[in-house]
Amino acid sequence: MTGTAPAVDNGVNVEHLLGARAALADSPEIAEFEWRSTVSWVRGTHSRTEVETFYGLGGEQAHTKKFTFDADHPPQFAAEDNGITPAEYVLVALGSCLTAGIASVAQQRQIKLNSVVATVRADFDLHGILGADPEVRNGFSNITVDYNIDADASPADIEALVAQSQKRSAVYDALTNPTNVEVKVNAS
Repeated sequence: MTGTAPAVDNGVNVEHLLGARAALADSPEIAEFEWRSTVSWVRGTHSRTEVETFYGLGGEQAHTKKFTFDADHPPQFAAEDNGITPAEYVLVALGSCLTAGIASVAQQRQIKLNSVVATVRADFDLHGILGADPEVRNGFSNITVDYNIDADASPADIEALVAQSQKRSAVYDALTNPTNVEVKVNAS
């Protein structure tokens, strides 16, 4: 008795994603997105960010609910530790984006994922942001992402998943290529 192996389901609707890519050929303007967040100072170094709406697919869009994120600094920085640091959010964004890409590429290639765990680390010298040494940059000097991936695939296929995820990751791109950032002030 011959049968076909069941389709892999990593929880990613690849058909929908490929359909969206095909739709861009007829309407390239729907690919233009604007992601948004609203950050409000709370107290000290504590801020609260809300994310609810974005622009894309030719119009205003909304998430299914409003998401709220707190950022702060730990007591070691004389703060109240009401959330992770903004720098840690960058690591969250990078690891999350790359991991989502791995799941999407694995789904498209029909590779079953059993587990994917990323450990993201960044080297950072406080001399920069504290103004103690003008030669030290304010940001990360190095970021390392270490993956432990258990999948029904060869090591070479798993490495190819990660490589393709890097190639298509918006956050990886923003961190590894110059991105124009414009800061405006509306003082009242």
